[in-house]
Amino acid sequence: MADRFNLAQLAEDSLARLGDHDALLFEGRTFRSAQLHDRSRRVAGGLADIGVAPGDRVVVLMANCPEVLITYEAVWRAGAAVTPVVFLVTAAELHHILVDSGAVAVVTTSELLATVLDAAVEAPALRHVVVAGDLPSNRDADGGAQLVLFSDVESAAGRALVERADGALAALMYTGGTTGRAKGVALTHANLWWCGRSAWETSHVPGLTRGITPLPLSHAYGMIVTIIGMHVDEPGFTVLQRWFNPRDWIALCEEHRPQRSALVPAMLQMLLAEPLEDAALDSLRYINSGAAPLPLDVLHEFERRVPSCQILEGYGCTESSAVISSTPPARRRVGSVGIPIGVCTVRIVDDDDASLPSGADGEICVRGPGVMRGYWNAPDESATVLRGGWLHTGDVGHLDDDGYLYVVDRKKDLILRGGFNVFPRDVEDALTAHPQVAMAGVVGRPDPRLGEEVVAFVSLRPGATVGAAELAAFARSRLSPTTSPREVHIVPSVPLTSVGKLDRKALRALLVADRP
Repeated sequence: MADRFNLAQLAEDSLARLGDHDALLFEGRTFRSAQLHDRSRRVAGGLADIGVAPGDRVVVLMANCPEVLITYEAVWRAGAAVTPVVFLVTAAELHHILVDSGAVAVVTTSELLATVLDAAVEAPALRHVVVAGDLPSNRDADGGAQLVLFSDVESAAGRALVERADGALAALMYTGGTTGRAKGVALTHANLWWCGRSAWETSHVPGLTRGITPLPLSHAYGMIVTIIGMHVDEPGFTVLQRWFNPRDWIALCEEHRPQRSALVPAMLQMLLAEPLEDAALDSLRYINSGAAPLPLDVLHEFERRVPSCQILEGYGCTESSAVISSTPPARRRVGSVGIPIGVCTVRIVDDDDASLPSGADGEICVRGPGVMRGYWNAPDESATVLRGGWLHTGDVGHLDDDGYLYVVDRKKDLILRGGFNVFPRDVEDALTAHPQVAMAGVVGRPDPRLGEEVVAFVSLRPGATVGAAELAAFARSRLSPTTSPREVHIVPSVPLTSVGKLDRKALRALLVADRP
């Protein structure tokens, strides 16, 4: 018998409980729940046939499509762990993930295959690249990994699910962690099961069974939304977008009449640039907002223009399986990110890790079965962030007398651009790789559409002739579109503190001085 918190078992239980029904619409095609489940069983068999074993890591690099959901369930069914990667990743970033995770396979699509093949060089554990779409004539990837068609993998016989312990690795999700360096967050079956269950219990409204999902399923927020869907007690129907486009989102809402959606603040800000008053959006009851702070004026303006809809804020991080707090639909407090979900205990601490009273700002810490096992291959950083049995988020906030959480600041250096994490050190390292750059410092500038924009300040070596536009292009060649700086300013010297550290406070002051 499979363990209680096995995510593949959760999928089986969901189908048994809800029966076969229209479950997913993607680009005009409807998929039934039993059809998706059967495909997952066969893909699990195919992955096992090519050597994916229990405990192995499988990178999933695709834009949103049904095959992402099918692959997640198949990997869990095979006893392996998924390593989701945002499709905007560069070959260098993907190479680091492949090597650090020791992934034995990548599941991707033909349009992303060139990036995968570039990243596969000197990734010794990688044995197979599974491709949804067409294959090139050369069927061997650089480094020896074999190219396989997704359809061939899917043609295998279905397999019974592999039993895994509750604490076995289910997902290895790469994030910046505490130092700005990409590291794997090790999430177990129990972590994700409990987080999904508790988030559903907090946000559930009977009868709201139709949704639209534009979130990237490779993001922790997108993944937990899919797991929440396995806990529901009524058959549901979801419209899946390949990626977010505000006009398409509006058109799909008008056509398919969803009642809920999960968005990030940047998506809401993009929607405000559209003629929402002219659209038939009256089916929308709730939008869950997370992954970044939501400006109050955005909340009020959206609700003014779409009066049927209420925005419910939540809060979390990858290390907490995506959710720490959520707003109960009937008990919203504007400005709050809700109450801790059932699996979580939250406390606010000072710099010495002493608990602070309600109303006092300090670091947000969380404990519970949703908290990660630790960082992959990083025991020292794991011990630091999990010290005392509490996950130290690095975010600043407070609890009110009724237990509602308010986030008043973020991790000191983290930039949140369009719902994606941008770590300044990654951008700084890319810029200082240029031979004429002496030093670089990166901060975020508030942006009405994306939340923040990435802004870089650089000082040059003596005799340098490079210009700002050339440096921006150099950074784009080494970073993903999400991470690349949109502004590069050349300054006489990058400010440092008295102990020689980068002075980001001074850099933020320069943002005001250099603003166009």
